[in-house]
Amino acid sequence: MKITLFGATGMIGGSAMREALSRGHEVTVALRDRGKAARLPDGVQVAEADAASVDDVARVAAGQDLVISATRPPEGHERLLVVMAQALLRGTCRAGSRLLLVGGAGSLRVPSSGLLVIEDEAYLPRQYRPIAQACSDQLAVCQTDRDTSWTYASPPALIAPGDRTGAYRLGEDDLVVDEAGVSRISAEDFAVALLDEAEQPRHLRRRFTAAY
Repeated sequence: MKITLFGATGMIGGSAMREALSRGHEVTVALRDRGKAARLPDGVQVAEADAASVDDVARVAAGQDLVISATRPPEGHERLLVVMAQALLRGTCRAGSRLLLVGGAGSLRVPSSGLLVIEDEAYLPRQYRPIAQACSDQLAVCQTDRDTSWTYASPPALIAPGDRTGAYRLGEDDLVVDEAGVSRISAEDFAVALLDEAEQPRHLRRRFTAAY
């Protein structure tokens, strides 16, 4: 499979890149700054592109099976997520490739309370609400699209570097929690869930989440 990846220098994007390479996929990393290419492993191709540009997205998505985007804007620029979602949808549609967009957990529903994660400070401290709201708006942009083969992936409440076990449980609009009410996964196992979806799409034009 030919995959273009935005956000490969971040935690989730980097894990997705390594997982895709380990499965033998042909990976092109899209960077706004080619200077960051020195951090990338051998075996990836590099293209200069901005996820907020429809033309750039269409160019690097051309001839690709899938575009994965796991970008995160700097603090204070959270609304860029909406701009990028619009550009990614339009660009991949123009190129005829699928889009797997990694978003946030804020719009997931907490099973125990019925609240959204963004409304429940037990799962989301107040200081993280701006990025959570932007992710919720990002999902809404996808849900209004009827032309693109998109999938939106929401991580659980807690995600951090860790071990790759290959184990996870899937959900859709509800937060996946364990017996203690904890919602977590390693970035490595979330990447497993992403690449499983990439290889065998089960959530076209839908959202999914994955956790232990």
